[in-house]
Amino acid sequence: MGTNGAATVDRTEVVIVGSGFGALATAKKLAKAGKPFVLVSETTEHLFQPLLYQVATGVLAAGEIAPSIRAILAEYPNADVRLGRVVDVDPDEKVLVYEAAGQRHTLGYDSLVAATGARQSYFGRDEFAKVTFALKTVDDAERLRAQIVRCFEEAHTTSDLERRKNLLSFIVIGAGATGIELAGQIKELAGRYFEQAIRGITADDVTVTLVEGAGVAMPAYGGKLSDYVLESLEKSGVEVVLNTLVTDIDEHGATLKAHGSDTGVRRTAETVIWSAGVQANDFAGVLAERTGCDTDRAGRLLVNPDLTVGGRADIFAVGDMTSLNNLPGQSPVAMQGGRHVAKTILGKTKRGTPFAFRDKGSMAIINRFRAVTKVKGIELTGFVAWVLWLAVHMVYLVGFRNRYVAVMSWFGSFLGHRRPHFYYAQETGPVEAPDIRMSDDEPVKAAA
Repeated sequence: MGTNGAATVDRTEVVIVGSGFGALATAKKLAKAGKPFVLVSETTEHLFQPLLYQVATGVLAAGEIAPSIRAILAEYPNADVRLGRVVDVDPDEKVLVYEAAGQRHTLGYDSLVAATGARQSYFGRDEFAKVTFALKTVDDAERLRAQIVRCFEEAHTTSDLERRKNLLSFIVIGAGATGIELAGQIKELAGRYFEQAIRGITADDVTVTLVEGAGVAMPAYGGKLSDYVLESLEKSGVEVVLNTLVTDIDEHGATLKAHGSDTGVRRTAETVIWSAGVQANDFAGVLAERTGCDTDRAGRLLVNPDLTVGGRADIFAVGDMTSLNNLPGQSPVAMQGGRHVAKTILGKTKRGTPFAFRDKGSMAIINRFRAVTKVKGIELTGFVAWVLWLAVHMVYLVGFRNRYVAVMSWFGSFLGHRRPHFYYAQETGPVEAPDIRMSDDEPVKAAA
């Protein structure tokens, strides 16, 4: 592993790569124990990803769900947060290389914890990234928010009826948690915000189509919870299309093909949102190559039961970049995994002890006063589930100020008609989707 430019060589006891739920859980546990560590991440924010859709729909500001990880760990003198992108690792020498400010830096470690998460997967159709909107980063959420505002503003002034119809049409691909939350919120935006704010636009003018490859909405739940999600979305005016694949997407819509059909149906829309799949970030591939660890088709590391990688007892991986026992790609799995790894490094858990996930339940919000919750076999729907969702997410937000501001924003948006974080500015043209490079050979299927 060579270096370009002036190299900085140093060493620490633990290196954590990433700044998400798994990385932060590991860091906090080590910090409280006084264990020296360096956290390296491409961003110094800790993103509360489950609430990104609320940034996209104007309920919350980005800062409320993405506090600085440096600020979170500031009270611990043994914590060092560095902005950089890890590009290589030498397991035998226990050294990794990261790029920062145009230079490559070498950092030695005794233990390495990888928690770089996942990115959007387009199932082999990389070109879809250029014509759709994703929702994995703060930039994604702000780009989608700008697009939503632009569409409603332009629809307000255009005299072309066909153009107006396309501007007020939204297609969401993938009926997992992100998909249903986005679809529900966009439709709610039309009736509870834009109908009040823009003269001449009503909720009936806005079309939201949710496309899913499976036979139910929220396939991870199934049963009556999935039925409730479908019923609630349809009651709010969202069109839910099940058992349907996406065969093509361009700047002005998508082609949908139902299972068993020989031909596709063209749906026009100015905004197509992709929430149908994920794959591991690039660092998972680096670790796989360097350690000999196998990966699944989404590039996730097939970690050992104790969350070690390959044959290395000093390299761990947690969260969405891993695959173990069919555990879901959810924040509780990442956080518990991070704490398990930290306790192993600290010697509080015996080396080789398998990670045991304690399922505390899962939940998703559909729209105002409607949500679904599943906790230890107990299934809740409606207002009670919605209140529980608010309470749990408030607890998981980092920092008193963020919790307070979030609660005030929720009151204004859900009880009133405000969307405090929509910003109006003259746009020069359509909001461009990012150019994201993907590599996956799966067929295109609208499933979260």
